[in-house]
This record gives sequence, C-alpha cells and structure tokens, in this order.
Amino acid sequence: MAIQRRVDERRALAQLAFDELARIPGGIWGTHHAVAHRAFRTLGPLGLPTRVAHDAISGKVYGALRGSTRAFGRVAGVAVSDRRADGGRSISIDPRGGLLIGAIDGLIGDALERERSPLQEPMAVRVGGRAVALDQSALRAAFPRATPRLVVFVHGLMGTEVTWHWGARAGRETYGARLERELGCTPVYVRYNTGRHVSENGRSLSELLEQLCAAWPGGVEEIALVGHSMGGLVSRSACHHGALERAAWAGRVRHVVSLGTPHMGAPLAQGVHYLSAALHALPETRPVAAFFRRRSAGIRDLRQGSLVDADWLDRDPDALRAVACDEVPLLEGATHCFVSATITRGGTDPLSRLVGDLLVLQPSASGRSRSRRIPFEAEYGAHVGGADHMALLNHPAVYAKLREWLGARPLTLPPSRPG
Repeated sequence: MAIQRRVDERRALAQLAFDELARIPGGIWGTHHAVAHRAFRTLGPLGLPTRVAHDAISGKVYGALRGSTRAFGRVAGVAVSDRRADGGRSISIDPRGGLLIGAIDGLIGDALERERSPLQEPMAVRVGGRAVALDQSALRAAFPRATPRLVVFVHGLMGTEVTWHWGARAGRETYGARLERELGCTPVYVRYNTGRHVSENGRSLSELLEQLCAAWPGGVEEIALVGHSMGGLVSRSACHHGALERAAWAGRVRHVVSLGTPHMGAPLAQGVHYLSAALHALPETRPVAAFFRRRSAGIRDLRQGSLVDADWLDRDPDALRAVACDEVPLLEGATHCFVSATITRGGTDPLSRLVGDLLVLQPSASGRSRSRRIPFEAEYGAHVGGADHMALLNHPAVYAKLREWLGARPLTLPPSRPG
C-alpha cells in the first residue's frame, strides 16, 4: 500500500505539472484573441476574411500546444508509475514532500478533492509524517506516553504538521514538546487539505476528535485546540459543529487558542478577490482573472473568516460584494484565547496598522472590526511585537502565554472512557 501510494503521488504530481503548463497556451490565446478582435473591429467588414483565417489558424496552433503538453504529461505519469518501486517513503510522508503537497492543496485542494487526486488526503492525525489509525492499538503504539490532557495543533493554509517545528532548529523546542514536558500534555498534530472550505474541514475535525477521544488510551479529560492562522478558523468551526451535534469531545474542550487567525478576514484574500473582479472586466485581462479565480475554497473563506456552510452555499463566489457571513458563538465551557502580532514592537504605529504581521491585521486576529466583534475576553489575549505571521509558530512570548493559559487548570469533568 505504501509503495502504491508513493507511485500514485509521483504520477499525480507529474500529471498536474503538465496540466498546469497546458493552461499557459490557453491563457495566452485568450489575451491574443481579445487583442486581435479589438483590432479587427476597427477594420469593420473589410477585416472579416482576415479575421476568419486568423481565428482558424491561431486556434489550431494554441489547441495543438495544449493537447501536446497534456499528452506529454500522461506519458510522463505512466513512465513514473512504470518505474520499479523501491519501497521508499511516499512523497507526503517526507517532510519536504509533505509541504510541497500541502502548498498545492492550499491552492487547488478543493478541485483535487473533487477529482479524487492522490495529492489530497483525508484529515488525519500524523506522527512521523504517517497517518495514525484512530483505534486503540494504533494510538497506543503512536502515543506510548499518552496522558488524558490533549493539545491538538491545527496548522494554517498550505501547511502541514511539520510547520509547527519551524524555528525549533534555533535552539527552541516546539510548543508541543515543552507542554508535554512541563504540563504533562500530549501533543497531537493534525494534517488536512487546506484548499477545502473551512466549514468542511471544521466538520472533519469534529468527526476526527470524536473518534480520537473514543479510542484514546486511558480516556480523555481535557482538550486544548491550538490553531495557527486558518487553523484557528477550522478549530472554531469544529467547536461549532461539535456543539450542535452534542459531541462528547466538545464537552472536554477547555481551551481554544488562535495564533494570528484572520477572524475578520485577511487583507491579501480580500485584495485578490477585488483584483480578479477588476481583471475580469476587460477581455484582454480576463485570462489572468481566470487564473486568480481558480483559487481554492479555503483561500476564498479567508476573505471574511467564514466558518459555516451558509457562508458559501448557493452563493456566487466571485460576487464583488459578499453577503455578511454568519456569526458563530464561542464554545461554552471553554476559554477562548488569541494572539496577534505586528512587525513593529509597539503595534500602534501606522506601519503596523497597515500590514499587521504581513498577512493578518491585529484587529482581525483580535476578533474585532468596525462592523463585527467576536466576544473574546481581553485578559485572554496577547500581542507579540516585532514578529511576522510565521514567527507565531515558535516564539518564546507565545509559549509563555500558552503555558500560562493551559497551566491554569480549570474544573475538570470525569474522563471519557473508550467505547
């Protein structure tokens, strides 16, 4: 199975690369076609014969380029699959390979899921890059020092569980390793396809946590969810699904922590949305707009921080003005914490107000805007100055707050025992 998975991933990567190359002639043809027709219109009826000949010839040329590139991709994919399998690890298990696939999923993961591509995988708990089955024997083997206090780490857009190790090479332990050593928590890392809608991943995370708690060795007393960027939205969405379904795991959640999460939306996602609309207005730039409009559902959800299906079902994703998204209540019984960052230390200067941590603005990470406000309590919020968005994955100030929040032991309930 592992060998077949490796071959399938390599074949899919080869095919995807050539499919994307095949889109380039189509985009060039679209621009060429629009510019040529604007010129032909100025000639009126006199230019009709030339226009017909031009369209026929150029259409065949660009069509041949697209077809030959896709055909070469199919040949390359077959060649990869015909290579002798040597029993090595699959691409997604290797840290760098996993990050490559994670980036691809973030860009077009929703389309890959519809196509059932091997490059997208169901949400899973990962240890050493490998997915862990949610049964007692597999969990006992993967977590030999399992404790009843879980800290579930949920990465952000285009990431994997490996991103939580960024910065550890600078002599720092990961958040999970330190929490395990100092508080007796068991770190659990989740990997998911970030190109899917946040609400879909939230539902998947809720289902995963329900199965995890049911099979966890010794039972679960407390759960803390720690999400970076999009991971904070997915965590909140999962809590919403869990509360609606009265899931057992949701009653064990004691902390929900978001690190640099765009609760009110991300400027980059908003900018791309308006840019694609502007480019689509002119025939000459419409092929470029088509490229931007291919962005995944997950990226689109970052425009407003959408958490539920109602934010996107039966709605035009390219509408210039989006309908206000549904407000989702915070999970009762849990302490909700947030960390924002700015590239300057003070955080109140014009530059920090303009760019925030380079991807998320401080008000959005704090859950407030001019028209919306998430009822976070100020005492459970923190600001990290002089840090960018990715620094929040491993930062001493962030860990100090995690240690403080999770170390304040709340009233616990009896553990949920495996069924």
